[in-house]
Amino acid sequence: MHSTPKEPEDLGEVRATDFATELTAGESHAVSAEFTPDTGVRLKKAALIFAGVLGALFVLVGIDRLIKAHGVAREAAEAAGAPPLVDVVTAQPVGAVQRLVLPGETAAWHASTIYARVNGYVARWFVDLGDHVRSGQVLALIETPELDAELAAARAQLQAAQAQVLVRQAEAQLGLTTYERWRDSPKGVVSEQEREEKKADYDSALARLKSAQADVALDAAHVNQYEALAAFKKVTAPYDGVITTRDIDIGNLVTAGSTSATTPLYVMTQNDPIRIFVDAPQSAADDLLNNGAPVEVRTAGGESRQYAGKVTRTSEAINPQARTLRVEVDIPNPKAEFVPGMYVKVGFGLPPRGLVQVPAAALLFRASGPEVARVDERGQVNFRPVVIGRDDGRVVELSSGVAAGDRLALNISSQIGEGQLVHARSADSQPATAGLGR
Repeated sequence: MHSTPKEPEDLGEVRATDFATELTAGESHAVSAEFTPDTGVRLKKAALIFAGVLGALFVLVGIDRLIKAHGVAREAAEAAGAPPLVDVVTAQPVGAVQRLVLPGETAAWHASTIYARVNGYVARWFVDLGDHVRSGQVLALIETPELDAELAAARAQLQAAQAQVLVRQAEAQLGLTTYERWRDSPKGVVSEQEREEKKADYDSALARLKSAQADVALDAAHVNQYEALAAFKKVTAPYDGVITTRDIDIGNLVTAGSTSATTPLYVMTQNDPIRIFVDAPQSAADDLLNNGAPVEVRTAGGESRQYAGKVTRTSEAINPQARTLRVEVDIPNPKAEFVPGMYVKVGFGLPPRGLVQVPAAALLFRASGPEVARVDERGQVNFRPVVIGRDDGRVVELSSGVAAGDRLALNISSQIGEGQLVHARSADSQPATAGLGR
């Protein structure tokens, strides 16, 4: 018997059934490969462990912050209860010679503004700005046509007056001879009236002669006046010095005089020796009033140069506005190392007074007067009134209230009261001493 072949539909069903079976088997195999029965338990344990670690870390961080907060609070409380910190310095005795350094300004020994003494115009000038000149040296020439004409007229007038004197002399001589002849005539020849008339004529001639001689003297004075003015056509230097300003040029019209409307010709100075003016405080006036105090002068340029000198003179009066004493120091200046108007530092050697010195920051200025805050060995503060002997702005000398070796607070707070305990910290081994070049 022959088997009957299956229909295509049956074959397709068989193949579909086999594919579904294989697919189901493959899925069952994949599920069984990825998930085991204890997978969920393990995941729960891992999550619990992670949460525990996070909780422990959170607790540790909180504990650390709490400890630090308590530490800061404790330190703040300790700091609030601790004595305040202050800087202290030790009052030092003043040395044998105290240095007082003050600013000064140089000035010329002589300073002259030269004006014209005659009216005219500038014909020539011979020196310029910065030239060194000698006494009597011609600086410029001024042409004076009007003055020259006046001088010529005066000389002519003098000659006329001198000629008139000769005429009057002849008249006087004739009058004298006539009078003597009539006077010596025998009586009865001439009358007395005629004798008196001749005598009057002689006296009149003699008076006219004296008048003519007086006119000569007057005219000669006029000539001398114009000749003296003509000498000022040459503008000369009054002393050895330096030309600091020239305000003229050739052809400039110049006018005699020194008014505000008159233009000066030159300005010149004499700089050897040089003057140095210093305004010293009233506290040092007593020591500087006596001339001869030693002085050091230092220029303020790039190169430090130092010179020795002495106080030459003082104003011997205190400026009522600034309460300062004007002091003059004279320094030889043969090499022209100083010029007028320079800024210099002047150091004065002041005699000792047995005082103590402290920095200016140690002073307190209250309604009752200056005070200092003394810090004893226990750190206790007490305020003492003091009397200032000298003050140069940086270092103060005290004449009473403080002894050498006392510890004084610097820039003490207004919140610190009498008797309060403080923690003293040394600011400097010694207060700075005012001295030249320090």
